[in-house]
Order: sequence, then structure tokens, then C-alpha cells
Amino acid sequence: MCIFCDIVKGNIPAYKLYEDEDVLAFLDISQVTKGHTLIIPKKHYDNFLNCDEIILKKLTQTAQKLGNHIMKKTGANGMHLLSNANEAAGQSVPHVHLHLIPRWSAQDACVISFKESDKQDMEALHALLKMD
Repeated sequence: MCIFCDIVKGNIPAYKLYEDEDVLAFLDISQVTKGHTLIIPKKHYDNFLNCDEIILKKLTQTAQKLGNHIMKKTGANGMHLLSNANEAAGQSVPHVHLHLIPRWSAQDACVISFKESDKQDMEALHALLKMD
């Protein structure tokens, strides 16, 4: 059974910040920074790549509303919105979820880094990836 589905069903307690008929938001048990919150659909979808688009829209609308609320209440200077799809991308719970991670500075406990990759053939990449 999915741990997030158990939270939705009330089998596992959670510190709920927001709930409606389709969406639940609660504090992440592993607080990367103060106020780290997860937003999930109540219906199970493995990740955002296969999530119903109406539900995905509700998740992002909730993220915007709750993100602004968390920043105002905590005094955070920034906010990450993050979702991982599949294990290779770091997804540890196979139930779509959005992370709201408040940020105060580059020296707080959250570390996300981007490194330069090998030079890409941009024309070939564009031809491969563009949607017609």
C-alpha cells in the first residue's frame, strides 16, 4: 500500500495544512527547511507524468496559494516547487507529490545544484524534442 494513500485514508497521521475534495497538503515529516510541505492528489497517480491534467492543475493552484501563505507566515525569502518523476529523478514515494520548500538563503539546509553538462548539439536536440 502507498504511504500517501494511507495518509489520505487517515491510517497514518499527518500535520495537514490544506484539504479539499481532490487535494491534501501536509508538512513533510523530513523538514528540509522550516515549513517544507507536500501537496498530493487524494487519488493515486504514480507521478506528474501520468497524473490527470485537471488534478495536476489543482495541485499547482494549491501550491501557489499555499506557497504564498507559507512565505508570509514564516518570513521565508524564497520557495522551491519541486516534483520528481521516477526513481532515477529521486522520487522515493511512487505517488505524485509536489514539494514546497521555503528558502531563507543559499546557506540553509536545502541543497539543489546544477552543474554544466557536456556541450550539446542544440539543433539536433531541438529537432528531437520539439512538439509539432
